[in-house]
Amino acid sequence: MSVTMKSPREIELMREAGKILAKVHEELGKALKPGMSTYEIDRLGEELIRSFGCEPSFKNYNGYPASICVSVNEEVVHGIPDRRRIIEEGDLVSLDAGVIYKGYHSDAARTHGIGEITEDARLLIECTRQSFFEGIRYAVAGNHLHQISNAIGTYAESFGYGVVRDLCGHGIGAHLHEDPEIPNFRQLRRGIKLRPGMTLAIEPMINLGTADVVWLDDDWTVVSEDLSLSAHYENTILITEGAPEILTLTESEIAAGV
Repeated sequence: MSVTMKSPREIELMREAGKILAKVHEELGKALKPGMSTYEIDRLGEELIRSFGCEPSFKNYNGYPASICVSVNEEVVHGIPDRRRIIEEGDLVSLDAGVIYKGYHSDAARTHGIGEITEDARLLIECTRQSFFEGIRYAVAGNHLHQISNAIGTYAESFGYGVVRDLCGHGIGAHLHEDPEIPNFRQLRRGIKLRPGMTLAIEPMINLGTADVVWLDDDWTVVSEDLSLSAHYENTILITEGAPEILTLTESEIAAGV
């Protein structure tokens, strides 16, 4: 395993990539409404990314055909935008996006409820988000990577949710996916020791029912095996000498005191 340590210059570029991606997510979240197609969401996302002079990290990545992964309800991740897929009142819509700024990536995901959603759906979104923050309490230099994994999984499973095991977080930097892999559930091994200068994309993916998932015939879209609702929350973070720095928080989250 080769985990890249970022220089001060690289960290500044990743901070800027993170700020830009946060703005993209802020605007996409405001734009979501019943009647939109997932294709429209993708078009808006790509326009926003390019308006900042950035490239979408996901466009043509390993053949992925869009800039924003738009996953609805039981779709866990990697939903492919489609003109025919219309979002409706009560849907959960997960948006996963990345930007490339001067050669460096940021990666973040948010799940939004469209209009009035069920209490089960609201709690799932809330728990998925909070599981990220439970995890990064341990994202401190000198700790071990899997302390993050253990905290995420323990928190989410305490509510009876299914913590997806077939997908995980990852290192990030000059490449979208770098070492290390970051599971979201308890591990037997401690994992690598965390050091200042590491940049990580931590992304709990939590299902209302089973943890098991299946890939659809498009070879991208991942759904919960029992077709239960799924939520996704991700940020790019920096390991520092002190508390972790979250590079992709939105204005709304900052205003709320996250």
